Amino acid sequence: MEQRKIPFSPPDITEAEINEVVDALRSGWITTGPKTKELERLVAQRCGTNRAVCLNSNTACAEMTLRILGIGPGDEVIVPAYTYTASASVASHVGAKIVLVDCEKGKFTWDLRKLEEAITERTKAVVPVDLFGIPADFDPILEILESKKHLFRPSQNRPEGQPPDKTGYGEKLQTLIGRPVIMEDAAHSFGAVYHGRPVGSYADFTNFSFHAVKNLTTAEGGAVTWRDIPGLDDEELYKLYMLYSLHGQNKDALQKTQLGSWEYNIAAPWFKCNMTDVHAAIGLAQMRRYDDILLKRRHMIEKYNEAFKELPLELPAHYTGEYQSSGHLYPIRLTGRTRQDTNAFIVKLAERGVAANVHYKPIPLHTGYQDMGFDPADHPNCVEQYSNMVTLPLHTVMTEDDQDYVIECVKSALRELFPV
Repeated sequence: MEQRKIPFSPPDITEAEINEVVDALRSGWITTGPKTKELERLVAQRCGTNRAVCLNSNTACAEMTLRILGIGPGDEVIVPAYTYTASASVASHVGAKIVLVDCEKGKFTWDLRKLEEAITERTKAVVPVDLFGIPADFDPILEILESKKHLFRPSQNRPEGQPPDKTGYGEKLQTLIGRPVIMEDAAHSFGAVYHGRPVGSYADFTNFSFHAVKNLTTAEGGAVTWRDIPGLDDEELYKLYMLYSLHGQNKDALQKTQLGSWEYNIAAPWFKCNMTDVHAAIGLAQMRRYDDILLKRRHMIEKYNEAFKELPLELPAHYTGEYQSSGHLYPIRLTGRTRQDTNAFIVKLAERGVAANVHYKPIPLHTGYQDMGFDPADHPNCVEQYSNMVTLPLHTVMTEDDQDYVIECVKSALRELFPV
């Protein structure tokens, strides 16, 4: 078998994306402008929400959401221990305490019993994570939060620059929700469906990633959506995101170009994390292709599942009667193997030209979080899940022959390392 080179997750860029970017460059408008606004409209349309906000990353979307909610010092944000750092670090950015919850034994998702135990009167947000593109199971999370809502009191934090005697918008928003906020980390799951509804419409707030390795990319970028919350003025909230993401300035560059409209006001000394039209242009072309991208990913996952079903591997359940994944990642676990065994398997694939990865090294295993007091011993189930996990290449630049090659390399590496 002739050796191939299979990268892990290159961006799927066609002439359509290139032409959109060229159009943005030639238009003379390359920062936040009409293409960004159109991408926001299409994201909201796909998610079934009234509004969407596009910023320069999923992380920025999550941090701005926490800040708008008024979550900060004295508050707690609950996050799964098995996730990427961005799910948790945003809580630290705003001064809140990170509370980690271990996996359920034998699963990548958090233990709901431990989640319930972790909720206190200081809990202001929980962050379900849609690992691999598979939506989190929201119904039991919502039930737990509703059962504990008697503990809930809105935060008393004030955004930077706001007078201390002025009632904060975040306090009002938390009061409308009436329990800890569900802020979904949907970095992997744009286009996924939970109980017949698109991801983005179910959680209180949902943050997507459009990073270069994601199903839909803008090179760097992300979006936030929110469900229909009774009493919430969507336009008011949208404008607040615009303020928070553009230095607290009440007019963006496009608005300032209108005749006689140079003057602006700084509402508070806030942040700079807007999306540009050059980035949005890539996303607009991707949106036109996205149904085909999702379908191809599904076919590839089904092909992997069929090829590996008799092997000593644990395979992901991307498509069930309860949900439809976005098919972002294809994780496998090598049954009965150790991290050392699995690392050797990754090396064998690399020797054959196949780039594999690991999603993720759990948060408590990182020294930066250990320095904050988190101990891997307190999260044994996520450490166990990680011990034999590897992610195979899954992307729409792969051809059928490429995937056949990956399948054969997986089989031959297993035979070589672990002969029966």
